[in-house]
Amino acid sequence: MSRRLLTAAVAAALLAMLVAAPSALADALTPESGGSQNADNIDTLYKITLYIGLVIFLIVEGTLIWSLVRFRARRGGPEAAQMRGNTPLEVGWTLGAALILVMLTVVTFLYLDDIENPPASGPNGLRASQAQFASIDQPEPPTSGGPVLRVNVVGQQYLWRFDYGQSNDLFTYHQMVVPVDTTVVLHITASDVIHSWWIPKLGGKADGVPGHINETWFKIPGKLAGTTFHGQCAELCGAGHADMRAEVRAVTPDQFEQWAAGQREAIQAAHDDLAAQRRLRERQD
Repeated sequence: MSRRLLTAAVAAALLAMLVAAPSALADALTPESGGSQNADNIDTLYKITLYIGLVIFLIVEGTLIWSLVRFRARRGGPEAAQMRGNTPLEVGWTLGAALILVMLTVVTFLYLDDIENPPASGPNGLRASQAQFASIDQPEPPTSGGPVLRVNVVGQQYLWRFDYGQSNDLFTYHQMVVPVDTTVVLHITASDVIHSWWIPKLGGKADGVPGHINETWFKIPGKLAGTTFHGQCAELCGAGHADMRAEVRAVTPDQFEQWAAGQREAIQAAHDDLAAQRRLRERQD
């Protein structure tokens, strides 16, 4: 009797854990999402594959356990029959596996286009008139719908540098500031060793390789203005790897323009101060 009670208690505990898992383990077993359409698509595709795999796992393991219990050796029982094969069953599970593989392939390619190709910026994104912040002359999608903010991401031991546009008058370290409802295309590289850019809620990882440029993108919804997303280097790059963190701060387009103007002024002032110090040292020499 005690064994039955113990079995029932264990089953009840497992059931309670399964019921509580969606909230208690949110994003613990699946990719983080919610910050960008890119991340949402990756999360959805991952969950489709996970759930199909989980169903197959339960069917296979359930059949195995049932067979072990149902056909276990019993004292005084009949001698076990020798099974030499079952052609219909073998053909069935082979065709079933092939059908599942084809289905996963089709679903993957349906989502892959949206994951790889950045969409157009929204109507409330960065204004097209602010050409100094964004580049819209690109041959690849998106081809319309507002400007695209291009940011060059450079990994170096042990920090990230973010260069906005082609000029070198607007850049930051550690924290990237971006406008919401605007497609942000990242050109990722490294200056020393291989690094890996990863902000989990904004999409998948992208390696930064010296001499090579990888691209990724994200588009933060307008409702998330004021949110800061956290991430870190996902490629072991040296003794300071654990401290190579990154942040993406989402602001409204107007706030972004104000920030960019202030950041440019601060960078120019630092350049002017450095030039003045250099001239002073030259006169002293």
